[in-house]
Formats: sequence, structure tokens, C-alpha cells
Amino acid sequence: MKTILRLLSAFFVMIFLNVFASCDKTDPTDPEINPFSNGGNERNMIVIISDLHLGADLDYAECKVNLPALEKLLKQIKAAPDVKELVIAGDLVDEWFVPATTDTYQGKDQADFVQRLATANKGVFDAINSIILEGNILVTYVPGNHDLTITAANIESVLPGINQVRDEVLGLGTYSPADYPKIAIEHGHRYNFFCAPDPYSNQDIAPGTILPPGYFFTRIAALYVQQGMPLPGDTTPIVTPNVSGGESQDLLYRYWKMWYMTINTFPIENRFDEKIIHTNVNGFTGNYSVDDLVPSQSSQGGMINVNLYNGIQDNWEARQTHNNVPVHITAAHAIDSVDSSTETDHHANLQYFMNPESDKRIVVFGHTHVPRMDSTENDINQKCIYVNSGTWIDHNPGRTTMNFVVITPQGTDASSQTLVKLYNFENEVVTKMKENSLRY
Repeated sequence: MKTILRLLSAFFVMIFLNVFASCDKTDPTDPEINPFSNGGNERNMIVIISDLHLGADLDYAECKVNLPALEKLLKQIKAAPDVKELVIAGDLVDEWFVPATTDTYQGKDQADFVQRLATANKGVFDAINSIILEGNILVTYVPGNHDLTITAANIESVLPGINQVRDEVLGLGTYSPADYPKIAIEHGHRYNFFCAPDPYSNQDIAPGTILPPGYFFTRIAALYVQQGMPLPGDTTPIVTPNVSGGESQDLLYRYWKMWYMTINTFPIENRFDEKIIHTNVNGFTGNYSVDDLVPSQSSQGGMINVNLYNGIQDNWEARQTHNNVPVHITAAHAIDSVDSSTETDHHANLQYFMNPESDKRIVVFGHTHVPRMDSTENDINQKCIYVNSGTWIDHNPGRTTMNFVVITPQGTDASSQTLVKLYNFENEVVTKMKENSLRY
């Protein structure tokens, strides 16, 4: 869940540190490195960015300082004669990182929210729309978890003509660029217990909802930031294992442990019984409290219960099937690993490279905000490459931000290789972080 505890904890601790001001450079490319040139005259390069986290209100949006640099990079991409495609691999817009007490839609609807967001980030949307309108570069969008419920129509309303790649179910998509079927690009959230679409929980409360618990966690975390990282206003009740309750109770105890760690890492000044979480999104209409989310028990070792997401521990198998997960993992493993970025990376290997039903050789995920590249072998000993496209949020402590990936497909010559390169654009200077290659 965006390595939910580790990444956000570091982010929140350092959020008030001074950051550099972006330079106002207008050159189409930086002279040190030109990541968008293949050294020839063929338009075949694929650029992937993800996790922009553009918000409707810049007072609390995760990407604000980095907006000018993002606009500049998009202009460089547009000017590059060798770039064939720009892929935005999820979390383009952010419907989750909104303080819990804030009415996300301000009494209106998602369509209005998306329009406000596009206005708040006008320079970025103008730059993307300019690429789409020119027509030389195909712009493709794949949904992530922070834009999980944003409809195709609402994306189209602010990015007319964008190529949207979606599964049959809302909030997911996997993309293989035309003529390159060995490449798979997706956000990576479909494998995470807190972030994958959940069409089974809360249907009695919010019919049709697919929002997973990570949505509510993120609302609370955003409030923690807005309140200035306060001392806790309440104490999280302790839950102990119900040893006679069977697997379901054991799983719910594991789920409680994740919430307990979360609430204590990101305390808020409110009492836990206060109905502070305003919804009115994706089927939810009420206001909810922390107590509604965190499992509890009336006596030590007794029955563990939860209000929202009642039964979530028992429907993980069905969720994986619904979300088109090829290789399933246990609910216990899924719950215990929700805050692990490496678990998301591991799914590139599990779902693709070691899956005999998959022929993918290059996989790109976002989601974790941890830019990285690894090479491995698949089940028949062929070289494969996994790369994570990082993020564009202002603060990513201990790691770079402003990341992007460039894939240059192989040619017909037998010696030609498909090149995969990972970059960052911090200080508006292109830096190559890692590269690898293979031929398929």
C-alpha cells in the first residue's frame, strides 16, 4: 500500500524541510543527457511515468513543488522526434490523499472534482493535452489505486483523446504497447490487500463500492499532515488473538495489527469515536470514525469484530479472482505484507516471469514510490527485466523523486537489444539511475 507505513512515515517526518526551488529552464532537452534520443531517426521509444498524485487542492496535494519540473519534462517529451509513446501508469490524479474532515467533492460530484483538479494543475494538463493534440506521440493511461474510481468519462473530459487501457472491472488495467507484446505495464496495486479493488466489503452500507481500506487509511494520514503531526487524541484499544476462533479470527487479528501500527504511526488529535471521515464517494454517503475501521473485541481473547470491512479477511480469494490476479496468494500473506514495497516488486516475478502462462519479459510497475530495476530469469531461464517507475511527489525521503522509465525496443538486426533505462529529473537535470537490456 505504497509501502504505506515506511514511505509515508518518512514523508511526513520530513514534509516541513526546505526544498529547492525549480529552475526556469526552457531548453527542449538538458545537454548532459538526452534520454529521449535513440541515436537514429526511428520514432520507437516508450516513456513511462507514474504516481504523479495530482491533487484538486494544492494546499494539501502531494505534488506541488515538482509541478514546474513535470511540465518541463512533458515539453521535452513532446519535442523528442524519437518518442513514440508516453504511458502514465496510474495515480495520475489523487482522489485518496484528502484530509478526512474534508468533503472531497465539495457537495458536488466526481466530474466536478476532476475538473477542479485539472484547473489546479493546469500547466501539467495543458502539456499532456498538447502532446495528445499534436498526434505524434500516443499518450496512454492505466489506472492506479489513488484514481481507482475515477471513471473513463471523467479522465476523457480533461484529457480528450487519451488512450485508456482498463480491465473489465473499474480501477485496474495492464498495457502492452502495440507491436511489443512481451512488455507489460500496470500500476501494481491489484496484488495489495489494502489497495486492490474490493467489490465485496461494505455492500450493505455503500452498494456498488469498490474502495479498499487503504482509501480510509490515506484519508486519516492526510489529516495527520494537515493537523501538523499532532500528539494522539485517543488510545487504540488492544486486541488479543482469539485462539478458538479459527482462521477467520486469526486473519482479522492480523488485520487489526496493521491498523494498530497505522493509527499509532499517524496519530490525529480527534477521539476515535468521532465521525470525522467525510465520504460521499463511490457509494459511501455517511461520516465514519476510526473506531468504525479498526477491529475490536469486548473481552481479552474474545470475538474480534469490525464495522467497516466486516468479513474482508474472508473474501481475499474472491477479490483476487475478480481482479484478474493470475497467481493467488494467501490472505495471511497478503495482510502481513501490505506495507512492503518489495512485496509489490515480487509480484512481477510471481505473476509474470515465473508464471508459465505468461510470456512477458519486461514488466513495469509503479505504486511503491521506490524506483528500482532488477534482472532475473523466467521459468524457462530467459532473461527478464523488472523496473519500478518511482514517483513525482514532492518528498520521497531516502529515495529520488521525479522518476521516469524509457524503453527503446530492439530492431530487426540479431545483435539489437531492447534497452530499459531508469532516470530521475531532480533539480531539472536528467540523471540515469540504472539500465539493462535483453533480446526476446
